[in-house]
Amino acid sequence: MLADLAAALSIGLENPKSAVRAEWTRLVPMIVAGTALGVTVLVHLPRAAGMLLLGVFVVSFATLSLVRRAAARVVSSRWAWVAGLAGGITSTVFGAGGPPYAIYLSQRGLTKEQFRATLGLATLTSISLRLIAFLLTGLLLNREVWLTALTVVPSCLLGIWVARKIFLRISRDALMRAVALLLLASGASLIWRAMS
Repeated sequence: MLADLAAALSIGLENPKSAVRAEWTRLVPMIVAGTALGVTVLVHLPRAAGMLLLGVFVVSFATLSLVRRAAARVVSSRWAWVAGLAGGITSTVFGAGGPPYAIYLSQRGLTKEQFRATLGLATLTSISLRLIAFLLTGLLLNREVWLTALTVVPSCLLGIWVARKIFLRISRDALMRAVALLLLASGASLIWRAMS
């Protein structure tokens, strides 16, 4: 989570003027609700089963995105409520809030700059709320967590720097395909973790 926060700060604050504020403000209330719900069920949810279901959903969406050739239609903004709630819950419970936000925003017809900036702000919001929730519940009061973060965060920031260079050179279509591939990898990772 601390590495995610460093990455989200880097991306979320990189170009906030490109973010579509209306999309972000639609997501935020349900991110808050989902985070609260996620903290509440964190101890009671059968983690492996939930992670497996999330992974299957993300892999299915990514596969559909990769094989679909027709121009994607723009989905209703009402889906922000579902994406925000799902992202808040999955961020808190599995540390994987990004896929629901990326899925929703990729279907809203945004430019690649708007997509990156808005996703960055949504992710930054989600991770910040998770950080606060974990601090309040004592989950981050472990010295080992902070020592591990000191070794992981620099690598994460280097990866963001490389990704930024690639982002500037690719088209929106290439970005959406890259997002689908990343969602596929993320979903497969969730499935693998659930099965382990």
